Amino acid sequence: MDDLWTRVSTRQPVPDPSVVVLLGLGALLLVVFAWPAVRMLVTIVHEAGHAVVASATGRSLTGIRLHSDTSGLTVSRGRPTGPGMVATLAAGYVAPGVLGLAAALVLASGHAVALLWAFAAALVVMLLYIRNLYGLLVMIVVGGLIGAATWYLEPLAQSWVAYLLTWLLLLAAPRPAIELLRRPSRTSDAAQLSRLTGLPATMWSLTFFLVTLTCLVAGMAVLAPQVLSHL
Repeated sequence: MDDLWTRVSTRQPVPDPSVVVLLGLGALLLVVFAWPAVRMLVTIVHEAGHAVVASATGRSLTGIRLHSDTSGLTVSRGRPTGPGMVATLAAGYVAPGVLGLAAALVLASGHAVALLWAFAAALVVMLLYIRNLYGLLVMIVVGGLIGAATWYLEPLAQSWVAYLLTWLLLLAAPRPAIELLRRPSRTSDAAQLSRLTGLPATMWSLTFFLVTLTCLVAGMAVLAPQVLSHL
C-alpha cells in the first residue's frame, strides 16, 4: 500500500513541449478519424457529469445506461423542476470540456500518474450505477484499459496516456454541441432545458458550445501555450 501511495503521489516531470503537441495532434486525428470510439468516451463523461451534479444537488441517482449508438441516459429522482434539475441537465454537454481543463491543470502540476488513478477510480464508482449490459461491457473495457495503464506502464508512458486522454476530452468536447446545433432534437438536454426555463433550446446548445470551446482554448494555454502564440 505504501508503494502504491508513493507511485500515485510522486510528481512526474512535465514532458517536452514537442511531445505534448504530438500527443495533441494524435488526439485530434482520433477525434477526426475514430469518432465513434471517442464519442463513447465523451458520452461516459457526459453521463458522469449528469450523475455528479444530480447527486450534488440532492437528487437520488437511479442509474446510467450507455447505448451502442454512443448515446447515454442518466436517471435520477427528485423534483422535476427547479435549479437542481436545470443544473443536472446543463452539466452533461459541458462535462467533457470542464474535466479536460481540470485534467490539464493537474498535468501541469506534474501529477500525471495521480490523474490516471483518479480516472480509474471514477470509472469504478460509475460502474456501480450502470444498468444495461452494453454499458457494463463498455465500462469494463475502458476501465480495464486505463487500469492496465496505471498498473503496468512505466511512469513516462503513463504520463503520455494521461496527456492523450486529456487532449481527447478537450478536443472532442465541442463536437457534440456542434452536432446538437446542426440537428436539434426535441428530447435533447437543450430541449428539456428550454421547456424548464423558457429559454430557446438553441441558446442552450450555443452555451454548451461556447463553454466547451472556452475550455479547449484554456486547456491549450495550459498544455501547449506555444501553439496559441502562433495562432
